[in-house]
Amino acid sequence: MNFQTRYAAKILRLGGVISNPTDTVQGLTCLPYEKSMQKMLWLKRRSPAKGLILLASDVNFLYPYVEDASLLVPIKLQKQPTTYLLKASKNTSRLIRGDFDTVAVRLTDNALISALCTKLGSALLSSSANITGKPIATSMLELNVSFKQELDFIIAPKKNNTEPSHIINAHTQERIR
Repeated sequence: MNFQTRYAAKILRLGGVISNPTDTVQGLTCLPYEKSMQKMLWLKRRSPAKGLILLASDVNFLYPYVEDASLLVPIKLQKQPTTYLLKASKNTSRLIRGDFDTVAVRLTDNALISALCTKLGSALLSSSANITGKPIATSMLELNVSFKQELDFIIAPKKNNTEPSHIINAHTQERIR
């Protein structure tokens, strides 16, 4: 694990919010701590009603957040990153699920996210790196302009991260996006 990844893990463990490349677009990432999630929502100017996405390298990190863990079994890595909506467990924070009774989860083989999940022993919360309603930041300059030095750590965006994930309701298999 390189220095950058170790430092990102330290910042996350301390309750920070980082920006990093994901398997889709440049994202904001934090651990599922209330203060961290509140900070992420504040940074994005995002309503808590919308919820956040849980990213994990292994389904085992997602079990605490879903009501029916058996629905996680068929979820596999897809060619196109795919976010699944599953019924949230009773203990899942409203900041994660928003005003919904579902939680958004995505398995990823992104090397950075996988390393962070393993090091921290947890799923990570993620959202696109943008102010709500504005374009997603794709450069260090855009990140600094958008978030005005409020991020705790930035891992530079990658050029190939441009497409958001598909979204599928795991209960009905309906494709939402």
